[in-house]
Amino acid sequence: MESRNPAFSGRGAFGRQGPAPSPQQLQDMYNAPAYAPPTGRPMTVDDVVVRGFLMLGTLVIAGAVAWALNPPPIVAIGSLLVGIVFWAIMTFGNKANAPLALGFAAAYGVSVGIVSHAYNDLYNGVVFQAIIGTALAFGAMLAVHAFKIIRVTPKFTRYVIAAGFALVGLMLVNLLFQVFGADEGIGIRDPGNPIAYVFSIVAILVGCFFLLLDFDAVEKGVAARAPEKFAWYCAFGLTLSLVWIYLEMLRFLSYFSGRD
Repeated sequence: MESRNPAFSGRGAFGRQGPAPSPQQLQDMYNAPAYAPPTGRPMTVDDVVVRGFLMLGTLVIAGAVAWALNPPPIVAIGSLLVGIVFWAIMTFGNKANAPLALGFAAAYGVSVGIVSHAYNDLYNGVVFQAIIGTALAFGAMLAVHAFKIIRVTPKFTRYVIAAGFALVGLMLVNLLFQVFGADEGIGIRDPGNPIAYVFSIVAILVGCFFLLLDFDAVEKGVAARAPEKFAWYCAFGLTLSLVWIYLEMLRFLSYFSGRD
């Protein structure tokens, strides 16, 4: 009985069996690459820089509009949730493009603008100080990465990511305690508690270490000739780290500022 399996019948996907290939055709088949070459150009550092500026510019513009309009806090919560949706799509959906990245930056920018306005009303000038502090942290981490003062190893990466999850977990626990009646939560955000100062310093340092992970991702992506769209992921990570540092810097500096 004739087999229906194309691998045995000599037909199927290749049609009817034809003449055997010549030696030259066999050599050409052997020399042909075993993979399809990439259709797009690889990512460059300039791609990350341009996309980073686009995301930060969008975030700043959205924040400035929110600052000027000064909507109620519920708007900040809503825009934060929208930003989380964009974050989840990019992170878990493995999608990176301009609409998602800039949509995230705009949504996050609205929340940052409202929070910044509230802080500046209570502690005049603290927003400008936090911006300067964030810029200095960025420059310092860029220098640390350039001179290889701290090397990003797999173990270092695991520790930084674990520390980030631990900090977020503590923030959520603190929020739950406040929701259920404890005004100061577990003390990590209470200006009268020394734990709050330690927590903010650790949070700022972890944000700086995340910047190192971002710089390393850019460097390795360029070296590996990652596709151009990977630049959006890199810009996305840098934006997240900078916003983290800025917000923690804002809170930390507020501990040393008198209310107006």
